[in-house]
Amino acid sequence: MAIVVNLDVMLAKRKLRLNDLAAAVDITPPNLSVLKSGRAKAIRFSTLNAICRVLDCQPGDLLEFRSDGESEGSGESSDGELPGTAGGSGG
Repeated sequence: MAIVVNLDVMLAKRKLRLNDLAAAVDITPPNLSVLKSGRAKAIRFSTLNAICRVLDCQPGDLLEFRSDGESEGSGESSDGELPGTAGGSGG
């Protein structure tokens, strides 16, 4: 099971760059990049609210649930772990 972040899709639809969104929602570009790449472990509702406000979208436009068999292009291995994470707490 995985939550897939479709931030890159919404950025493309809105013709907005990551750095522009970061400035608009007052989050650092590296932190937004972690979210965009799907490596984030959590997101604050206030951040999600700000992103949705700027991109004029719903949370469901950004976040998608995929079961084990639906990892199409999500960069996940069959065990649901991101490559290189080996189930650890990460750094």
